[in-house]
Amino acid sequence: MKDFFKKFRPNRSLPLTVAADEQLKRQVTALYELYSGIFGSDKVVLKAGKLDALALMSSDKLPERVLALQKLVFEDPTIEQLPPVHKIPELLAQIEEEVADLMARQTLEDRLEKKINEKMEERHLEYVREIKMQVLKEQENNVENPQTLKKYAMLEVLEQKKLTTSAMELTRPALLSEIVGQERAVEALSAKLASPYPQHLILYGPPGVGKTTAARLVLEAAKKLKFTPFAGDAPFVEVDGTTLRWDSRGMTNPLLGSVHDPIYQGARRDLAETGVPEPKTGLATDAHGGILFIDEIGEMDAMLQNKLLKVLEDKRVSFDSAYYDPSDPNVPKYIKKLFEDGAPADFILIGATTRDASDINPAIRSRSAEIYFEPLTPKHIEEIVSNAALKLKVTLEPDVASLISEYTIEGRKAINILSDAFGLALYRAGDIDQVVINCEDIYKVVQVSRLSPYVSRKGTETGEVGKVFGLGVSGYLGSVLEIEAVAFPASEKGKGRIRFNDTAGSMAKDSVFNAAAVVRKTTGEDLGNYDLHINIIGGGRIDGPSAGTAIVIAIISAITQKPIWQDIAITGEISIQGKVKAVGGVFEKAYGAKQAGMTRMIIPKENEKDIPHGHLGLTIIPVENVEEAIEILLNDTKQKSA
Repeated sequence: MKDFFKKFRPNRSLPLTVAADEQLKRQVTALYELYSGIFGSDKVVLKAGKLDALALMSSDKLPERVLALQKLVFEDPTIEQLPPVHKIPELLAQIEEEVADLMARQTLEDRLEKKINEKMEERHLEYVREIKMQVLKEQENNVENPQTLKKYAMLEVLEQKKLTTSAMELTRPALLSEIVGQERAVEALSAKLASPYPQHLILYGPPGVGKTTAARLVLEAAKKLKFTPFAGDAPFVEVDGTTLRWDSRGMTNPLLGSVHDPIYQGARRDLAETGVPEPKTGLATDAHGGILFIDEIGEMDAMLQNKLLKVLEDKRVSFDSAYYDPSDPNVPKYIKKLFEDGAPADFILIGATTRDASDINPAIRSRSAEIYFEPLTPKHIEEIVSNAALKLKVTLEPDVASLISEYTIEGRKAINILSDAFGLALYRAGDIDQVVINCEDIYKVVQVSRLSPYVSRKGTETGEVGKVFGLGVSGYLGSVLEIEAVAFPASEKGKGRIRFNDTAGSMAKDSVFNAAAVVRKTTGEDLGNYDLHINIIGGGRIDGPSAGTAIVIAIISAITQKPIWQDIAITGEISIQGKVKAVGGVFEKAYGAKQAGMTRMIIPKENEKDIPHGHLGLTIIPVENVEEAIEILLNDTKQKSA
């Protein structure tokens, strides 16, 4: 090694001429190249940066380059003094010695590493041979014994036993025309699926209204049409989003598929022996060419939703594994194809949810059409119960269907109540051909199940002072809020107090104080002259401002002693100018009003386009300001004469 450097050393007997200076520069350059060969150029640059030698390395001045070389080779950032020119040959000799030691050490390390790798390869081959011999021995042994054969025979006996079809299966709609109360939703669903270009869909609505059944039946209808892409064997794969979780290891993913690496439990024995990973396709591939229906899609893991988006874009599921070697001759063709091309996953996604649209991944929503299923009315429940009774071949006494409709607004729950009552009636009759279900059977079912009426009829054609019906909405279900107010003259003028439910919520309390300004503006009465108590019957919580107008009406009625008509419900935010402002959930609130026996519904003028006139048989009355609402609720002479 030292002989290598001799040809670069200047003759010390000669003066430091220009030629000698050039020879020193070549020697320095050679040392840099050797040093870079040991560690690599990238690491040398990083090390120079840490040692503050980068600028010195690229200098044209020989002393600065020698200084940088000193810092690098001796890894000493404290060397700061430039070497004198006459000392450079001596310094280069020291650097040569250190570089020579580094090169010798690297050669030794490479030789040792090579021997270690050879030994590890030998041990690995021995281990594989031992495993193969063990597998062969296990295969030679007969795994069956009298105990295992007995258990197998027991399983075969169990396979022969079948229960009859459940009531839910028997009464499930078999035709689209049998889905009650969802005509508009079914029409929209059919238009978007039974097309040459079907769309991904998200179905919103309360539970038990037929979202899953409608999707399944629409697919069956679409298969029969020539212009749809669905073949006769197009699958309908259904899964519950609450059961799907993202596995970062990729070992368990029933939705998209997973990879069984050879070191993990569950890998095929023959593939594990040869170190070949095996991809397993998931439900996305099972649904290829058909529908992937994810119920409660809003409950899915957020990471899994993002992975699903990638599949929707590519129409394929990709697989990856650190154990996959494309050049391995032991890899079967199907595994190579899955790793290199992915698994086909060209399906239409239908997600169903009972949650609000804002809870769904925005990227999924942007790729999907959205359809809202409507809550069922008591009339719809009665129709569902009557249709189910026909399929069960039982007789219903009058008022049975009506009674069931008082305890639920879900079609599925109504069928469950009917099924339980069917069992009681059959037990009483003792003959399946003479089953008659009466109201007493229904009362026994609701008592045992601790059911309570879903809603009691509150609307009446009478007037009552200080009591008004507001409207609220939770999820996709509307409900009536009973708001009452009572006013007493204050013990001291101008020092009256206003009390309101502590459980009602901050926005509702804001509505009360807004109402005080509106009342004074409308009637000229100062609420400071009254002790006023406002109550939400039942202690209901109001999260939004939509009860503002109702609260104003209740207060005005209390201080003027004018009765409010009890067959009208009202919704709308109130401004301090007395304007009735738009609110959300008007469509759903109409169902709550109808169930409570209301005949009319007052809504903000700004919401007029959100709900059709005559919806559910209600008289829809849009108003712009509180004066119009007062005229209807407190001074409605037409209603009085009726």
